[in-house]
Amino acid sequence: MLACVNACAVIGLEGVIVDVEVDLTSGIKPPIIIVGLPDASVQESRERVQSAIRNTGLEYPRKKVRVNLAPATVRKEGSAYDLPIALGILLANRQLPPDSLKDSLVMGELSLDGSVRHIRGVLPMAAVARQQGFKRVFVPAEDAGEAAIFPDLEVIPVNSLEDLYRHLTGSSIISPQPPISVDQVEVAVQTDFREIKGQEHVKRALEVAAAGSHNLLMIGPPGSGKTLMARALPSILPRMTVEESLDVTRIYSVADALPAGIPLIKNRPFRSPHHTISHAGLVGGGNWPHPGEISLAHRGVLFLDEFPEFGSRVLEVLRQPLEDKVVTISRAQGTLTFPANFQLVAAMNPCPCGYYGDANHPCTCSPMTVTKYQRRISGPLLDRIDIHVEVPRVDYEKLSDSRLGEASHVIAQRVETARQLQRERFKGTTLTANADMHPAQVRQFCSLDDSCRSLMRAAMNQLQLSARAYHRILKLARTIADLAGSNQISTTHLAEALQYRPRVDTI
Repeated sequence: MLACVNACAVIGLEGVIVDVEVDLTSGIKPPIIIVGLPDASVQESRERVQSAIRNTGLEYPRKKVRVNLAPATVRKEGSAYDLPIALGILLANRQLPPDSLKDSLVMGELSLDGSVRHIRGVLPMAAVARQQGFKRVFVPAEDAGEAAIFPDLEVIPVNSLEDLYRHLTGSSIISPQPPISVDQVEVAVQTDFREIKGQEHVKRALEVAAAGSHNLLMIGPPGSGKTLMARALPSILPRMTVEESLDVTRIYSVADALPAGIPLIKNRPFRSPHHTISHAGLVGGGNWPHPGEISLAHRGVLFLDEFPEFGSRVLEVLRQPLEDKVVTISRAQGTLTFPANFQLVAAMNPCPCGYYGDANHPCTCSPMTVTKYQRRISGPLLDRIDIHVEVPRVDYEKLSDSRLGEASHVIAQRVETARQLQRERFKGTTLTANADMHPAQVRQFCSLDDSCRSLMRAAMNQLQLSARAYHRILKLARTIADLAGSNQISTTHLAEALQYRPRVDTI
């Protein structure tokens, strides 16, 4: 008596179809054997499946049960195989019609009482089911909205093994989950720029950063508004396309970080890990790697507050993802690549006490302490940050002013206009913003006239710029020109871009 049920494994961010083959033979010890490269959580499903079938009132066969998860070369982890194994046993024991699961994909964790619990990675599982031509998927009711993003796939929400048994035998049909339109998903309320008092030059820098997807570092004393302005940045970024939303939601689904009741992420991610985060927590890792914070910030903002307080090893691993927009994690079992196209926004105090250079509050740090503190961030990492801006203390007059600043939606319109110019410029390529340009595109789209070349030559000598910094200044000037609606980079645009480079006598 042999039965086969289709399940799914998640490798990296992609789903892989797994055939759950169940064979019943004579003998009762051991009662169930699972093969096919299962991990500990899959092996534990033996106890959950037996108890769930019995507590549901169904018959567990008094035979030896062999379960093979094919292909055996794919590592199986997690509890999503509970439900397909249970259905495979019922099929092999002839308690279900032979064709009841034809063209269907099954996933779900079982409780001992037979109820079906939430699992991670439903979105990539549903996506591969759709690609492979499956007509329906059986998923935990809690995760049905996540799978219903695909309108041409029938999604059956399952609350318990008993409900699914009745559905498959035809005694009580479960209604499919209605498809979810992207327009039905609401956009969350974000911090608005109008609430930020003063700091006009910093808000201008954030607008330039948003328009070209440039990395930014804010340096200033405590309480000057660095964190508030960083949290307001997503409110002026362009809205994500449907493809980008699916891309981000897939990562959150695999990482089991999808907020409850939100089947699709429409806001650009804003991740703000604490400075005590580990290397694996930032870039991803584990025995079988899972996405880290830089992948969870994909298509959004990674905000690192108290920048120098992060471990040096943790910060240095950012260098490769900032350039390549992906992170590759190698383990003995294999190599996985996760997307990491994020915008880095960092904030720091100028010294340990936070008041170095403040005109109103004396600094208590020695010059050696200040230098040591600022040198915690390496030159190669600072070189990858396009915009360096100082954030001074806000005056009382500005704080007490009842007038509101410019609203985020007004700034967002200017940013969107600049991004539209960039999309047209890079049409037919994988580039989406000026910050993504390679040297070939910089040479093509960032040409300088004689006056600009003269200014750039003087800046290279005075600021001791590297070749990478030279290209980043040109890309930044191109963004500033886009905000101004100019086809050509002028000395005004280039001068503003040069103002965002760090001074030689500071960091």
